Amino acid sequence: MNLSIPRLTLLLILSVQGLSCSAAEPKAAAAPNNEPRAGEDWPVFLGNSGIGISSETGLLKDWPAGGPPQLWEVEIGTGYSAPSVRGNFVVCHHRLRDQEIVQCFDVQTAKSLWTYESPSNFSDPYGYNNGPRCSPLLTEERCYTFGAEGRLLCLNLADGKLIWERETHKDFNVPDAFFGVGATPILEGDTLIVLVGGQPNAGVVAFDANNGKTLWQNTGRDTWAGSPTGWRGEETYEWTGEEMVVSYSSPIAATIHGKRHVFCLLRHGLVSLDPKTGKENFHYWFRSRDHESVNAARPVVIGNRVLITAAYRTGAALLEVNPDGTSFTEVWRDSENMLAHWSTPIPVGDYIYGFSGRHENGSTLRCLKIDTGEVVWETIGWEGPVTQFTPASSSSVRNTETNEIEPWPYYGRGSMILVEDQFIVLGERGTVALIDASPKGFREISRFKPDSMNYPCWAAPVLSRGRMFLRSENSLLCYDLKAPAKKDQP
Repeated sequence: MNLSIPRLTLLLILSVQGLSCSAAEPKAAAAPNNEPRAGEDWPVFLGNSGIGISSETGLLKDWPAGGPPQLWEVEIGTGYSAPSVRGNFVVCHHRLRDQEIVQCFDVQTAKSLWTYESPSNFSDPYGYNNGPRCSPLLTEERCYTFGAEGRLLCLNLADGKLIWERETHKDFNVPDAFFGVGATPILEGDTLIVLVGGQPNAGVVAFDANNGKTLWQNTGRDTWAGSPTGWRGEETYEWTGEEMVVSYSSPIAATIHGKRHVFCLLRHGLVSLDPKTGKENFHYWFRSRDHESVNAARPVVIGNRVLITAAYRTGAALLEVNPDGTSFTEVWRDSENMLAHWSTPIPVGDYIYGFSGRHENGSTLRCLKIDTGEVVWETIGWEGPVTQFTPASSSSVRNTETNEIEPWPYYGRGSMILVEDQFIVLGERGTVALIDASPKGFREISRFKPDSMNYPCWAAPVLSRGRMFLRSENSLLCYDLKAPAKKDQP
């Protein structure tokens, strides 16, 4: 496969523009002139809700056996970051050879509009791919990205030209981490809040979104030194100065009791900060005792409460923020009810749904009561017999009764988003499913598997203006989920 010129699977497109990996400057093309389709943008990690909930309507309530209509597919480089969509632009951050590439496509035709390249020497110490892990953040005029080595970029969304950049690993004392950089930044007005992971107190850093200048930094030694741990034999934490302050959980902002909070689930636990000043409101120890462990699922704000969860025998906790905004009450904590590795749980009514488990084998999709943390139901993603299945590849099975190739039956450590009381699930071996969001039990409505979606599929689905975007390690796919318009009755 020649990675210097990506392949476009032509489904609705008639022209192809190749991707050059040699030019330092972005390659520009004219922006689309046509009006965007009706619906909402998905310009940030996990959409406008911050937790994967879409407000779109008028979508297919079930899918054909082969899946909804595919609009296009484009080959890209490696990475685990989901794409972001604004209007007619879809932006993907990926890597080819020694270059991290921010690439903008026309959402309707998959035509490459521009690219911006930066050198990268990042090598994952555990053998996973070496591409970016953070999703692009898109405003009306800007595109912000955070690379695997900590390069923070601000680009012009229209043409990809560089506005400013910061190399956070050089500007701050950032110890080497397990999997590079993996927490997507957020915007609060003109403040870009980034989980830099620097010592001694630069776990979270705020930058001026217009010029990249540092505004404030906080969390680290002063937060966690002497903090109660609940660990036997180590009741309080002794700061050494050599800790990873890294997080793989993206921050999220919310207003509670009239006070603005930025919730950051760092390596050692949850911190609430004032987004304007960086001043700490409170912190809560929430860390596995295993050294080789991470916090990766995003905090979930549910009214005045915040749910956090992690794998590595950590579990989940629900905190209620007190009216003073600087303290909290622990509603419940459970080490076994929900252990989300990286996929953020989604609340629906009085329940919350999420994937629980450190490894693919043994991971389940669970439904919990929010008030108590009680597990209502769980599933591996397949409720029927499996004796008729035999592996056909690493991501599909052969049904020996029909001799047909079918999607992998289990979801593993899947990802999902919510739309119209249904979950769109992406299993880590490429199985895409539509299921009911109901506390009454698991019910799968439809499933299919794209040929190019193979293990590991770890980026959550994206939904914008009726189009679903899926990202594997080397492909970006687009599907049409819009239901056909109803004909007027005579």
